[in-house]
Amino acid sequence: MSNDLYVYYWVAAAKAQQFHSAATAMQAGLSQQYRVVSALKRRPEIEDDRHTWMEVYASVPPDFAQIVEQAAVQHELARFIEGPRHSELFANISSCA
Repeated sequence: MSNDLYVYYWVAAAKAQQFHSAATAMQAGLSQQYRVVSALKRRPEIEDDRHTWMEVYASVPPDFAQIVEQAAVQHELARFIEGPRHSELFANISSCA
């Protein structure tokens, strides 16, 4: 059974474009190096002058959350993020179960 990783956090709306560029570059590197499918998502509404963003990584190895956090540090994503990054793993359940 494989797992998908979801990482979510807030980014000030004023920093959205800069953040998008940095996060997209980070995910492209991770996808190429680890052969995982990634996506970057954002809630459409602005709340308290910020958006909720989510990184999605499909079918990742068990230690991938640590790899993503190291990449976030290398790409200096913290300068855009308000508050903590939250990571959650979800198991892919077979439709035949």
